Amino acid sequence: MAGPRKDSTKVRLTSFIVVFFELFATGSATAQVPLLLWSTDSLPSPASSVAGHITSYDQLSAYLTTAFASGPHTVLLFLQDKLSKDDFTVFGGVFGNERDGAFENLKAALQSSSSVTIPALEWSSSSAVPALLQEKLGVSPVLVDADTLSGLTVNTSISNLFLMNLPYCTRSLKSCKEDLHSNDEIIGKVLGVLKAKTIPYTAVYTGLQPSRVISESFVSEQSVGRSLLQAVAADVKPPIMYGETGNPCIMLWAQNLNISVSSTAAWTDLATQTPDLKDSMCNSSNALLVLSYPSGHKLSFAMSQRFYSVSARNWFTLDSVQLQFSGQTASFIGRRSIYAPAEYSFRCQSVNNFQGALLMPEDTSKNASQWRLNFIDFQIQGFNLANGTNFSYASDCAGFFTPGIWMGLLTSLLMLFIFVYGLHMIMQLNTMDRFDDPKGPTISVPQSE
Repeated sequence: MAGPRKDSTKVRLTSFIVVFFELFATGSATAQVPLLLWSTDSLPSPASSVAGHITSYDQLSAYLTTAFASGPHTVLLFLQDKLSKDDFTVFGGVFGNERDGAFENLKAALQSSSSVTIPALEWSSSSAVPALLQEKLGVSPVLVDADTLSGLTVNTSISNLFLMNLPYCTRSLKSCKEDLHSNDEIIGKVLGVLKAKTIPYTAVYTGLQPSRVISESFVSEQSVGRSLLQAVAADVKPPIMYGETGNPCIMLWAQNLNISVSSTAAWTDLATQTPDLKDSMCNSSNALLVLSYPSGHKLSFAMSQRFYSVSARNWFTLDSVQLQFSGQTASFIGRRSIYAPAEYSFRCQSVNNFQGALLMPEDTSKNASQWRLNFIDFQIQGFNLANGTNFSYASDCAGFFTPGIWMGLLTSLLMLFIFVYGLHMIMQLNTMDRFDDPKGPTISVPQSE
């Protein structure tokens, strides 16, 4: 009996994976987050929907009303700072066959429990899902972690709502998998605590807001080459431009403009807000882009261009970046690596002041050592724009001779040296010019008595 049941489980799981990726295939401009729901009890089946359907807040409310209709429930809400369906497809391990995915504990929980997946839930605010669960259960959420939960006595005769906040990666895309794997370990540890206490539960995993993971499916639709915003896709926000309409003198684009006023404070992404550019200015030798945001933050980029006789051409540099908030000011100076030919733009995957820093605190700034800046996929140009809508060719901050290239060159040189030395030794071998005659007299050695 074990064989047929196992095959049936595989068939259902395969069908679930196919449906899930069909739902992923269609994008939408509406802000949305995925929501995963699983329970030790049986969950009602959701209403059938076509591929690409976006579940509304009212539809989720109606479903939870049915799911929590009878008896008290213990609900775990794993609320990540940011989450999108691309996090699952890029880092794998939940709905794919990757053995080293970032969500192994979550994958096991979904396969061993009654589960419901909502790939696209219409997102309105960060408090929508917690408020909805609080309304359906009639209890306020209790913020806990795995250690707190293990020492907590849970009364299953009444409804309980436990909230666990999970961070989202703020570093490079490569490190995101490690951060999401750490969150998955937290989920596994919390579920293990409830399993040890034999407490029935319903778990919900979603995000406070959508993340900004770029789907790999868009790569094949774009032309291959170093276009760098010369052909902006429909779903990519336009760059910030200052100057006359159709003829700007400063352009800036960034996927994220993350700032934090202390080493422990949460990140604020200014790229999600629309700035006021009225304090900006530009001329033939200097450019100042001032971004004033509704949240009270003011971010300034000061650039200059000058002629260098050694290279016989003009170069522009990002001289300083200044951040103002709540009457305080932090100033950072750009290192010499933030420069480009005057007719080029400057681009860098990450411009920050704490890891591989391109921005250094100014000596006269008191807050610069405490505040943090992290600009992701950053590109700026303050002079000689090619036309009114596009950046000029980009000078990238990544050097041509990366550590990997140096290692390859040194290894190749070492192998070449060994080959040349061996060839030289072989060429030095000489044959004997005279041999003993085997037919001649033998050598006799007299013995003395």
